[in-house]
Amino acid sequence: MKFTLSWLKEHLQTDATLDEICARLTMIGLEVEEVDDKAAFKPFVIAKVLSAEKHPQADRLKVLMVDTGSGAPVQVVCGAPNARAGLVGAFAAPGTYVPGIDVTLAIGNIRGVESRGMMCSEKELEISDSHDGIIDLPEDARVGTSFAAYAGLDDPMIEINLTPNRPDCTGVYGIARDLAASGLGTLKPRATPSFAVAGETTTELKIDLDDTRLCPGFTLRLVRGVKNGPSPKWMQQRLLAIGLRPISALVDITNYMTFDQGRPMHVFDAAKVKGNLVVRRASDGETVLALDEREYKLTPSNVVIADDNGVESIGGIMGGEHSGCDENTTDVLIESALWDPMNIAKSGRSLGIITDARYRFERGVDPEYMVPGLERTTELVLASCGGTAAKARVEGYKGYEAKVVEFPLSEVKRLTGLEVSADESKSILTKLGFSVSGSGERISVAVPSWRPDVDGKADLVEEIMRIHGVDNIKPQPLSSHAAVNGKILTTLQIRTRTAKRALASRGMLEAVTWSFISEDQARLFGGGSNALKLANPIASDMSDMRPSLLPGLLSAAQRNADKGYGDVAIFEVSGTYENDTPEGQRRVAGGIRRGTATLAGVGRMWSNAAKGGGKPVDVFDAKADALAVLEACGLPMGNIQIEQGGPAWYHPGRSGTIKMGPKVVLGYFGEFHPKTLEALDVSGALAGFEVYVDAMPEPKKKATRTKPALELSPFQAVKRDFAFVVDKSVEAGAVVRAAAGADRKLVTGVNVFDIFEGASLGEDKKSIAIEVQIQPAERTLTDEDFEVLTQKIVSNVTKSTGGVLRG
Repeated sequence: MKFTLSWLKEHLQTDATLDEICARLTMIGLEVEEVDDKAAFKPFVIAKVLSAEKHPQADRLKVLMVDTGSGAPVQVVCGAPNARAGLVGAFAAPGTYVPGIDVTLAIGNIRGVESRGMMCSEKELEISDSHDGIIDLPEDARVGTSFAAYAGLDDPMIEINLTPNRPDCTGVYGIARDLAASGLGTLKPRATPSFAVAGETTTELKIDLDDTRLCPGFTLRLVRGVKNGPSPKWMQQRLLAIGLRPISALVDITNYMTFDQGRPMHVFDAAKVKGNLVVRRASDGETVLALDEREYKLTPSNVVIADDNGVESIGGIMGGEHSGCDENTTDVLIESALWDPMNIAKSGRSLGIITDARYRFERGVDPEYMVPGLERTTELVLASCGGTAAKARVEGYKGYEAKVVEFPLSEVKRLTGLEVSADESKSILTKLGFSVSGSGERISVAVPSWRPDVDGKADLVEEIMRIHGVDNIKPQPLSSHAAVNGKILTTLQIRTRTAKRALASRGMLEAVTWSFISEDQARLFGGGSNALKLANPIASDMSDMRPSLLPGLLSAAQRNADKGYGDVAIFEVSGTYENDTPEGQRRVAGGIRRGTATLAGVGRMWSNAAKGGGKPVDVFDAKADALAVLEACGLPMGNIQIEQGGPAWYHPGRSGTIKMGPKVVLGYFGEFHPKTLEALDVSGALAGFEVYVDAMPEPKKKATRTKPALELSPFQAVKRDFAFVVDKSVEAGAVVRAAAGADRKLVTGVNVFDIFEGASLGEDKKSIAIEVQIQPAERTLTDEDFEVLTQKIVSNVTKSTGGVLRG
């Protein structure tokens, strides 16, 4: 929201400086984002042309001698057709930045004649689009004084960052009202428009809607005999200052009302309106050519203003080109209406239209200013364009029924810690326009029509707090406890952070991908149900909530590869969506490795082969990442089971499922199915995983959070290798679990280091070689002890898998 200082002071009687006003705006919640003090216009001075001679080398140029009020005349070469002796205009010396042409002047040589500055046009100073000649001021303009001060170009512009819950401050008047309530001046009352009314508005108006909330009120007035020329200079300057281009008086007046009062208006050329106006739902497939010269296809969810020709305006968003006003307009229909904020927001988003009117209507405008806004607009039209105003038509509006909030004054202390007296609280609310009744600790507060955002007690506390002063809230230390504080974060929050740290420590980079993916990608990864489709997707390829993190990560890896970074290891810990219930949102840790981005490091084979790097990523890299997440989250790894195969998007022979028990699925890992990669337009060596952080069982509660003492065995650990011949269908994990279960105290680790298949083993047989780590805790083991343990290991493996010790 932009406005100038003089514009604000038109509504606010105050002697406060620009800095004081900006500081107070931020303090009351209207954060000042930018202040343009118009310093760029300070170098321009009023100067008088003493003589204008023809350029010796150019017919269209003149050599001027200019009095700038600073001493000797200055020579300037000028091509303006109106340059003449005696002209008073705006002069820019060398070194001055000219905003209209984005040039910093220097001493120039034009066709052999030196030029020490410029006489400026209105376009060069961004006053208007006029570039037909240089500025021509009255003769009484004082030479040598500031042109910016003379022309009003030194009026500072303030821009505030307006939050969505403050529709009352989408107009300068509302901002002035807030400042006055804070004690920075006095709000000037709105002047009551006064003009003669003659005749009736002949165009009839009808609201034909199945839901009256879509258009709670509509008022219309005919003004005959207008002349639609340029708007007044003061209005043009204000619009230009906030970045709006003046078009014509009628259009400029509606724009001015939008920013001055926060009340969007619209004007129809009455001669172009056929028959009567009706407010209705659009027909499916109906189209309208809007004022931005684009044609929009409408649906019944859009509310329109139509006549016998069809749609003339998209209600509350944008008018139609057909009934727009131009220089030939003589009779005009002025519209002031109310629209449903939710419908305006949905319609604007679905049509892709962003306008100043939509910005205000989707937040909520003051319903009580609908008719006064029409009166004020009519007054401006009559003053600028002439004409005769007819009696207004008002349809549908039933008046404003104030919302009453029962407000305990003690809420201010409870929610903010501020000590604000009852009298001050009542005074603040009254100054802001609230009606306060009742006495004692509990009062009744009626919400004004311009504050649709105020809904309950907490909102009233916020109003009192921001006007009383947020800076009055004193910092307080947190209260200490006699005992050690308990756990603050939930188990899921702790595990989410732990999973991120674990993956980052394995050389992976965290990525943040879109929660929305295309329908094709969603179906590819087990989603695509209607319940997870977005009603208003921001793009056609972001139509569904993601059922998996992998589509986004795979696409991100490919984008990196396309830019020359093929060896990528990225992860994300975020939400996926199985259905539209709260339980259907999962917390998942997922990751992708591409190219040679293994844990050992990226690079070519010979660069780090000694560390095991340089080879393409495979299923075992993904498995290691997934198990690292589970281990970091504190799961007992001895209870983890790995089953071959995974969902359809993984390679059926190079993927696995991680389980804890027969039913609890903790995640999947593996290389990807070629069809999956082809569908995503992704290529290269890729392996990935997903671990369901929310599926991990809660850890057992401990009597104390203190870690137990570290116990290290004083005895040497021993490693023994075993090779078992088993059926090809036997998983290596089964052999590992059987060996580990032979003696839980002595066997501290089992690893597979070789799998061999060959004719010497027999048909459908394979050899699985394992390394068993044995750690004595009480004494040094004897040969007899090792023999007994060896027999237990072999017996356990044989019993569990049918394997025999390889000879």
